[in-house]
Amino acid sequence: MRNLTSTLNKLTFSLMLAGYKACPPHWSRKGKKPKHHSLWFITKGNGEVVLNGKKDRLCPGKLIVFTPEMVCDKKVSGTNPLEFYFVRFSYALAFEEKDRWHFKQSGDAAFPLNGVYTINNSSAVVLLLEQLNALSKRRGATISMQQKVVFQELLLTFIEDFHSQSISGDSKKAIEGTIEYMVNHYKNSITLPELANIAGLSVSHYSRLFKKYIGLSPIDYLTHLRIDRAKELLVLSDIRIKEVSQNVGYVDELYFSRTFKRIVGISPSQFCDDQKLISQ
Repeated sequence: MRNLTSTLNKLTFSLMLAGYKACPPHWSRKGKKPKHHSLWFITKGNGEVVLNGKKDRLCPGKLIVFTPEMVCDKKVSGTNPLEFYFVRFSYALAFEEKDRWHFKQSGDAAFPLNGVYTINNSSAVVLLLEQLNALSKRRGATISMQQKVVFQELLLTFIEDFHSQSISGDSKKAIEGTIEYMVNHYKNSITLPELANIAGLSVSHYSRLFKKYIGLSPIDYLTHLRIDRAKELLVLSDIRIKEVSQNVGYVDELYFSRTFKRIVGISPSQFCDDQKLISQ
């Protein structure tokens, strides 16, 4: 799950088509290979799809992600035909890491979702798809930006749904409670046993669940939280690096500087200098 979130976060999208389709009874397509990436979200009816030889039943709540060159067979029920939202899109990989930008076309960066998935929170997905459907009937740069924002929200909703399926409600609540604790107390010394105790779990069980749900270990999450707060202080205030270090929970300024450089890619002093150049 961590890799899915990380990969989607590095992609930029362009929406080509969005809408809603009601299939006629006995509608079918056999041996078709999509030319573009697209997704369907089933709202009514029954059917089946065979993707690269793997058969799946389709019913409300099913998400299907099609990728180019995937061999697809599709057919719907004669008495209860499918209805679904669809989105066709293109993408490229474009992200910044440690002050360097990286770019790849979709042909060199595989899309991390493909095939059939079950979505539990159908109402949230339908709401976003309905927004995309409405926006697709309008034109303009502002509308295009809105489409991209809503599509990103849709992908985030998928990720959150996958997360919720992989972890129980009580465990999720316990982990979110420790996240809130870290946000409110990052200036203080916080240990892994302390967080596990707040969650009411053993250290090992808490660590496994936290990483499964968030994608980072609890201490890595706390470290990134502290460094993000340090960056804000370095940009928005004139206090010295030593004071910044203490304000985000690091007693040792040297250790703070090493940690900052490991996460950000440059030292705190270099980060300050770069921000001053940008603001000139």
